[in-house]
Amino acid sequence: MPRPPGHGPGFEIRRQKIIDTAAELFARRGYAATSVGDLGRAVGLAKGALYYYIDSKENLLIEIQSRVMTPLLARAREIEALEADPLVRLRLLSESLLTIIIRRLDHIWVYEHDYRSLSGAPRETLLGQRAAFERVVRGLLTEAMGQGRFRPLDARVATLQFLNLHNHTYQWVKPDGRWDAAQLSREYCDTLLRAFAAPGAVLPDVEAAAEAFKRDRPDLPLDPEAEWRSTALAS
Repeated sequence: MPRPPGHGPGFEIRRQKIIDTAAELFARRGYAATSVGDLGRAVGLAKGALYYYIDSKENLLIEIQSRVMTPLLARAREIEALEADPLVRLRLLSESLLTIIIRRLDHIWVYEHDYRSLSGAPRETLLGQRAAFERVVRGLLTEAMGQGRFRPLDARVATLQFLNLHNHTYQWVKPDGRWDAAQLSREYCDTLLRAFAAPGAVLPDVEAAAEAFKRDRPDLPLDPEAEWRSTALAS
């Protein structure tokens, strides 16, 4: 959301903190059960002052959903376009998805549970972004099948297996816990790639290839949320 005319950088920093607090409240209480007054009390602002930073309660939900899908879809498209084995790209995509899940647990909870509260164009935009991300995953799986690395699979079912394994991580992972995004991605992809592998197929050393790729491409960080956030604060 562009900064309104006449607002300095302090406005955007405060607005981003309000969105953070809204995500925390919505995740803990539910979007429907959280009022604008509840949010105002949490951030120490009266309703009138709060509306100086937000357009509406629904706009906060739109912002939270956008914080998840906008950077993630941008990163997915970059990974999709890389000159790399599809299995390596699946591994990079997996780590990128898990990175934003672990960094934004409150947002992911709201993303998974409250998107149905959106209506009209915002809901259509979000559903379109979700579908676009799924197409990237499905395309990489299909490419791996075409190369004979994976056995013939129902691409839709395989896509759902990939997504379900990752998307439910928010229910139990801790941001400062035992596992980070790279560790979980390694385990998840080892399970999935072995399960999808064609009989007799020799799979590449995906971990070594992914690490080499990240080392050789420092311009492709796998933390889409951090990059998006720095851009938002600078805009």
